[in-house]
Amino acid sequence: MAESVFRAHVADAGLGGLVEISSAGTDGWHEGDGADPRTVSVLASAGYPIAHRARQFTASWFAGLDLVIALDSGHLRTLRRLAPGPDDAAKVRLLRSYTDPGSQGRELDVPDPYYGGHAGFEECLAMIEAAADGLLEAVRAALAATSQKHVPHHPPQKKEDA
Repeated sequence: MAESVFRAHVADAGLGGLVEISSAGTDGWHEGDGADPRTVSVLASAGYPIAHRARQFTASWFAGLDLVIALDSGHLRTLRRLAPGPDDAAKVRLLRSYTDPGSQGRELDVPDPYYGGHAGFEECLAMIEAAADGLLEAVRAALAATSQKHVPHHPPQKKEDA
C-alpha cells in the first residue's frame, strides 16, 4: 500500500525518473503473492494503481539504498538488525515519523490490518497518505543536497578579476 501511494506522490511531483521505490517484507511468508485483495480494493477506490509481488528484504540491498522505510516499530528493529553497519541502520526510518516531525510521544506504527476488516485497510491508507507528503519533502531535500554536491563550486570573482 505504501509503495503505491508514495509512487503516485513521486510521479505527481515529477520525480519519477529520480526516485526508485519498491517494497519488501521482513519475512517471506507471502513471497511471490500479489497484494491482499482488500489492499487492492482500497487502493483502487482511492485511485492508486497497484502492481505488486511480495518479496523478502535482504541485507545485501542496503548498499544500493538511500532510505529504508518501515511501517511499524517491529519492522524497524528487524531492519536495523539486518543492517551491515551503523550507517545502513541509520537509513531505516518509520513512515509516520514524516507525518508531523514536531509531534512527540504519539504512536508512529501503521497497524497491520491483515486480520481485521476492510475498515482497517482504509485506516492504514489514511495514515500512509498523511505521511507521504512529509516523506516526499524529505526526499526532495535529499535530492537537492545530492545535486548540490555534484555542482562545481566556483569562488566569487574578485573585482579586479571581473
